[in-house]
Amino acid sequence: MRDKIIYGIGIAAAAVIAWNLYAIWGLPDEVNQGSVYKIIFFHVPMWAAGGTGAVTSLVASVLFLITRKFKLDALAVASTEVGLAFLTIGLATGSIWGRQIWGIWWTWDARLTSALICWILYAGYLMLRRAVEEPTQRAIFAAVYSIFAFIDVPIVFFSIKWWRTQHPQPVFWGGGSFPPDWTRHFLWNMAAMIALGVVLTAVRYRQEEAQREIDSLRRMAHAL
Repeated sequence: MRDKIIYGIGIAAAAVIAWNLYAIWGLPDEVNQGSVYKIIFFHVPMWAAGGTGAVTSLVASVLFLITRKFKLDALAVASTEVGLAFLTIGLATGSIWGRQIWGIWWTWDARLTSALICWILYAGYLMLRRAVEEPTQRAIFAAVYSIFAFIDVPIVFFSIKWWRTQHPQPVFWGGGSFPPDWTRHFLWNMAAMIALGVVLTAVRYRQEEAQREIDSLRRMAHAL
């Protein structure tokens, strides 16, 4: 039953994204940016999905340190991996957008720099897990590191409020607005990307649990 729900969510998310691709393609060009502004319909939802993964990893890591349940460690690594994938696409789409609007691929302002640091921190989380072989020690170190890495997430979020940056203010939070049809597509894409992240995390979580069982059996076999 649970698998059917996961697959159903995945199919629904894919359908919404495909429908939105078609609908967004037909939207008129923006006065100042032309058609490149349409990246926003995917750039921002990617970051929302990546941020959701970071929050999930934080909560799972805190709960693991309290309960020592390895299912929570598996959830933390699954959500981190999926979240990092979305963050990567978010950085890439932002760079493409910046090249068209600013004339440069990258600038070291507060938003972009803190976002890159965030990506590096969560990539470091995965490297840390590969560097520690003992399961309990690996899970504890990773949980503490995940909590530390999350410190940068609110910095990324609030950076454009705290400092003057080349990155523009957010459309909604910054006091702006979309036309109603643009808002609908934007919010649908946001929901679809987060739902896709949930599905990918669930799949990765099951893989992590299966790998943990295999590793446990191997250790038992070596001990005999």
